[in-house]
Amino acid sequence: MAIFTGAGVAIVTPMKDNEEVNYDKLGELIEEQIAGGTDAIVIVGTTGEGSTLTMEEHSKCIKAAVEFTKKRIPVVAGTGSNCTKTAIQLTEEAESFGADAALVVTPYYNKATQEGLIKHYSMIADSTKMPLILYNVPGRTGTNIQPQTVATLTKTKKNIVGIKDATGNLAQTAETMRLCDGNLELYSGEDGLVVPILSLGGIGVISVVSNVAPKQTHNMVLDYLTGDTKKALEAQLKVLPLVDALFSEVNPIPVKKALNLMGKNVGPLRAPLCEMQPENVARLEKAMKEFGIL
Repeated sequence: MAIFTGAGVAIVTPMKDNEEVNYDKLGELIEEQIAGGTDAIVIVGTTGEGSTLTMEEHSKCIKAAVEFTKKRIPVVAGTGSNCTKTAIQLTEEAESFGADAALVVTPYYNKATQEGLIKHYSMIADSTKMPLILYNVPGRTGTNIQPQTVATLTKTKKNIVGIKDATGNLAQTAETMRLCDGNLELYSGEDGLVVPILSLGGIGVISVVSNVAPKQTHNMVLDYLTGDTKKALEAQLKVLPLVDALFSEVNPIPVKKALNLMGKNVGPLRAPLCEMQPENVARLEKAMKEFGIL
């Protein structure tokens, strides 16, 4: 059984003006996401500024998400690190808090070899009973999980069940699915490529756009999976200008700005992230108005 099918939101981490995590606001956002049809909460990932949270904050955010969600939809915890021992610790903590799965990004900066990636993910898998989703985003990490590596991991570790594919390389995605012989839960990690990845056997998306348009993102995936591919394609094309605006600067700078423009009051970003440039704010506002969410 899949961890989730549909649209999982890579939810932002709201902050107070003093940059403390705003847990009350996180609860409000989760309620709004569930009401909007979101199929899973993905907490403290890239969009959730996981890289600038302390270990204590990281753990508290996962625990809070589990408590707020109350098992209505799955909670997927970001537990990746460029240190295998740290990733194991974060994964074990997420499991103890009741998370339903872990999203584990490739080690960043130290650029592991494929052999190193197999060892890294195997050690994490051996430390937990939770299902694991590999997160392949070479544009951020400098490391690419090759298709054969994914296939080796899914065939040797039964709790490595899925992958968030943010490579932007559909040929690689297709080869990964071929080598895994259908034994892989494929999630798009690119809001602009949801329908193409669904066409290769994907079952959903881990989405930034869902922060501001949960219903529309959920419906796009649902339409495709229930056979209305034409409607899903129309939705994919319609959202592209909004996707472009939400990635006009490094994520999550624009999506936090978008939520603040919508009156959600999710607060500031933590350094080294900074506020959005005025010309890109204007572009974002225009795209949001055209999409009908502002």
